[in-house]
Amino acid sequence: MSYIFEPPAIPSVAIAGSDARFPVRRIFCVGRNYEAHALEMGLQPTRGEPMFFTKPADAVVESGSTIPYPPETENFHYEGELVVAIGADGFRVPEEQVPEMIFGYGIGIDLTRRDLQAKARDAGRPWDWAKGFDNSAPCSALTPIKKTGELTSGEIRLSVNGEVRQDADISQMIWTVREIVSLISNSMHLKKGDLIYTGTPAGVGAVGPGDRLVASIEGLPELTLTIGEPE
Repeated sequence: MSYIFEPPAIPSVAIAGSDARFPVRRIFCVGRNYEAHALEMGLQPTRGEPMFFTKPADAVVESGSTIPYPPETENFHYEGELVVAIGADGFRVPEEQVPEMIFGYGIGIDLTRRDLQAKARDAGRPWDWAKGFDNSAPCSALTPIKKTGELTSGEIRLSVNGEVRQDADISQMIWTVREIVSLISNSMHLKKGDLIYTGTPAGVGAVGPGDRLVASIEGLPELTLTIGEPE
């Protein structure tokens, strides 16, 4: 097969303890999945249908990277999250079978242009411009589920310049990982290479050029990120 230009490289994420990499197909994200975060955003938490949005696969950023402060925003926020990496294809997957779908876990940061998100929300428009921009999905190295077992609890933290801003437990998620994966698979075919960012706890806030972020989940490799100057 020939192309009119060289196809782009496949986005990928490191795997802890391995030279192999996890090729990224799609990125799904869950909104408002911690009660305290929903409340800090002025919203009422609910156990109704979760809210999903997506990011492009090439928004993935390696741990240890420096990324430019993005354009068209003056309110650039971090959101530390458990990331679930899908390692098997599945459609209409029952909750009890979800662990068989999981390759492993990591920690990610859902970077958000909060001012653009607020404008879109107030206008009843999609969040794409606020969530799916370049470099908006940093992700740590993934740890296979065969090493961690199924993760249902564990401290999740994010610090900025050494100051802890987010500190919670993934057991506090409104929708569990099993529920999230099963619900997505009811709507579309999940495939090997999909990543799911499962939502952020309270404590989100703005960062700027020169800030250094460290995100961690108990038992997983840290994610570090530095915010550079605007392009």
